[in-house]
Amino acid sequence: MRTTTLGRTGLPVSRIAFGTWHLGGDWGVFAEDEAKAAIRRARELGVNIFDTAQAYGFGASERLLGSALRDEPRRNRDEVVIATKGGLRRTDTGVTRDAGPRALREGVDASLTALGVDHIDLYQVHWPDPKAQFADTAGALKELVDSGKIRHVGVCDFNAEQLAEFSRTLPVETLQPPYHLFRREIEDTALPLTRQQDIGVWVYGPLAHGLLTGTLTEETTFPADDWRSQSGVFQGGTYRRNLTVVRELERFAASHAMTISQLAISWNLAHPDVDVAIVGTLHADHVGDSPAAADITLGETDLKEIDSIMAAATPVAGPSPESM
Repeated sequence: MRTTTLGRTGLPVSRIAFGTWHLGGDWGVFAEDEAKAAIRRARELGVNIFDTAQAYGFGASERLLGSALRDEPRRNRDEVVIATKGGLRRTDTGVTRDAGPRALREGVDASLTALGVDHIDLYQVHWPDPKAQFADTAGALKELVDSGKIRHVGVCDFNAEQLAEFSRTLPVETLQPPYHLFRREIEDTALPLTRQQDIGVWVYGPLAHGLLTGTLTEETTFPADDWRSQSGVFQGGTYRRNLTVVRELERFAASHAMTISQLAISWNLAHPDVDVAIVGTLHADHVGDSPAAADITLGETDLKEIDSIMAAATPVAGPSPESM
């Protein structure tokens, strides 16, 4: 699989990362053994960067990832990049943002225990916390780097202004934003800054939360414990219009001997400022589709045709912590 360097971290990583959001329970029930097999299959195919978060089931995803990798990080610690996130806290009324120094210190310790590792390669602030000063958050993370518990610091879902403010205390090394064919605002906002400051960019949601898998239809229903069951973009006229666009993309993909998911992922990686696309699956036999996409090159004519198809689409945003 193609590899790259993740911005100023200097970490050599595969261009496909294995994402584990779905292993926390926000996408419904799943078979843990199958999920572990998928993680191990990804590693066999050359994936060396794995993304999780404390808030994905508040330890559930991290424990499953750590269990699936078993002794891999101990045998080949420098070859496996384990990334997690903190800054969200569960309360009696739901999830709240808490990127204060105490919460981050406690979160790092909890993540180390859940993952079963002695240090975290990349620790990210999951969402900007309006109640915390960025200088305090960054200062706490700098202490954790100095202590050896974490190696590199990144952020998720930050805009350009927040990136710049955070970096005044501690230079941001990576940004993890949402990015897919139905959501492209970072092209004009965050990416110019990441390019200027050599911030590594690894994007989540390249398959548009399932829209770009080719498996959803007008008859698809989502379980009550799947966040999409409460999302307006996955029902009604908006959903039907976007499925029409997806069918056009499927025809384009088929004419180029690829699946629609491979088209979606290769489109992400075609952007010169995107280093890595994060893709997750629950099934080992689906894992190979993503690494293959990293070897697909889309030309300018292809990209223009895709833009033409997407002109009829309605933007699709994902959930915030408060809506989960």
